[in-house]
Amino acid sequence: MSTASVVAPASPVKTPTAKAPDPTVTDPALVKRAVKAAALGNAMEWFDFGVYSYLAVTLGKVFFPSGNPTAQLLSTFGAFAAAFLVRPLGGMVFGPLGDRVGRQKVLALTMIMMAAGTFAIGLIPSYATIGVGAPILLLVARLVQGFSTGGEYAGASTFIAEYAPDKRRGFLGSWLEFGTLAGYIAGAGLVTIMTALLSADDLTSWGWRIPFLIAGPMGIIGLYLRLRLEETPAFAAEAEKAENNRPKTPLREMVAGQWRALLLCVGLVLVFNVTDYMLLSYMPSYLTGQLHYDETHGLLVVLGVMAVMMIAQPFAGALTDRVGRRPVIATGCAGFLLLSVPALLLIREGSLLAVALGMGALGLLLVCFTAAMPSALPALFPTKVRYGSLSIGFNVSVSLFGGTTPLVVTALIGATGNMMMPAYYMMAAAVIGGFAVWRMTESAGRPLPGSAPSVAGRHAE
Repeated sequence: MSTASVVAPASPVKTPTAKAPDPTVTDPALVKRAVKAAALGNAMEWFDFGVYSYLAVTLGKVFFPSGNPTAQLLSTFGAFAAAFLVRPLGGMVFGPLGDRVGRQKVLALTMIMMAAGTFAIGLIPSYATIGVGAPILLLVARLVQGFSTGGEYAGASTFIAEYAPDKRRGFLGSWLEFGTLAGYIAGAGLVTIMTALLSADDLTSWGWRIPFLIAGPMGIIGLYLRLRLEETPAFAAEAEKAENNRPKTPLREMVAGQWRALLLCVGLVLVFNVTDYMLLSYMPSYLTGQLHYDETHGLLVVLGVMAVMMIAQPFAGALTDRVGRRPVIATGCAGFLLLSVPALLLIREGSLLAVALGMGALGLLLVCFTAAMPSALPALFPTKVRYGSLSIGFNVSVSLFGGTTPLVVTALIGATGNMMMPAYYMMAAAVIGGFAVWRMTESAGRPLPGSAPSVAGRHAE
């Protein structure tokens, strides 16, 4: 009888598991410096865009002389919109460059170009002096601004998002749009003071130049702050993985490889920018040009609305860290869908109280976007392509829908005679934005795609 051999059971094979990346511990002082430098650039950009919008009637007289005020306004907003047509080109240049050589270097370059383009507008002779050359030079300066802006917002929001701790990204990102509102308030405040102190002739002959010439020293200060910044930890880590510290990603990977995120980005940016430009850029001209509201009082109302938005901005940003980006953005979309018509009816009623209530309601709804988007949009894309893909998606949407808002709505009112067109336009944007929110993934409190977790260092506020 043979004895059976006993075979010991095989030990389970241990498969190696990928080690979770060590968290990045942020330096509170560095984070604050990054937020300030990014917000200042945004403030300068929107100081210019705000001033251009608030002086639209005056600029129409200076550069587009015509017996028809509506034609002047359309020509001025046409030059305004032209800058947005080249923004995607700027995004396709500066975005991939930011993913290759670093966020900080590209943000310094966009600051130089922005300041130069704005400063140049203040030096352009009037149509009465050099004829058709004046609007041509204005258009060239606007194109320089638009090209540089193509890399500004995506770079600034990426910069803050990659520096911020995961649990505070909404709060810190909200300061980027705080800078936007500060720029608008500075522009509106300056125009209001000038309108009150200068005669119409003085404002048309030389006063309008002052706000644009201020961009020179502002640009120097912003450039100094940005040159003192270090590269973001997320980009530095990505650069270490690539040869020669130069990550190279084909443009098609930024588009075809991210098509779903790009579509979501376009939808979110559409509702964000249509409502933003409607309220902050178009409404001052709507109050004066369409409703014949007193120009100074109209600007003061907008100034007050922006001040309220600034106060609410950081609190709303912190709220997105607690409840998530999606609920806050969805609230804004629902609000614009339901309240755009009532708010515009209040504005059209004409009394100061009614206009303030209508504008205030739209402003608080807009905060849902301004507080959440700077942290929500960068989280749509992985680190390797974040700057490039976000630049492309953001600027395509802004160019097609946001920056053209004043021009399109003015034309729609002229074609139909329907003064409620601004409300209907915002409602349509809210529907598209609501669909994008429904399809997006919540990012609050989570690491950015392709990046290690980020936690706050000691003594962070």
